Amino acid sequence: MTKTLLAEFSVRPGREAHVAELVEGYSRRVRQEPGNLAFEVYTKESDPRSYCVFEVYADEAAFRAHLTAPYGALFNAELRPCINEEESVLTFLTPADHAPQARRR
Repeated sequence: MTKTLLAEFSVRPGREAHVAELVEGYSRRVRQEPGNLAFEVYTKESDPRSYCVFEVYADEAAFRAHLTAPYGALFNAELRPCINEEESVLTFLTPADHAPQARRR
């Protein structure tokens, strides 16, 4: 089963250009990982300093391999002082057709 997540962070004022450059380089590398199926970077229309990154990996092993890529640690170390959060906020997603159905009354 694929591993899907949304990573979110907001950029500190004055760091926008640096973060855009970091994210561009990082996304090129991640998209080349054998188990990466999607790595789509967005900013919120209402707040261009707020990033949402939609990521899909072939399976848990591919996601774990992504986490251990040496360039990932470098990216996060350089990103951390540029964002408002301690680190990217990760939300793991499940396809709606696999989610438990709400009980009907």
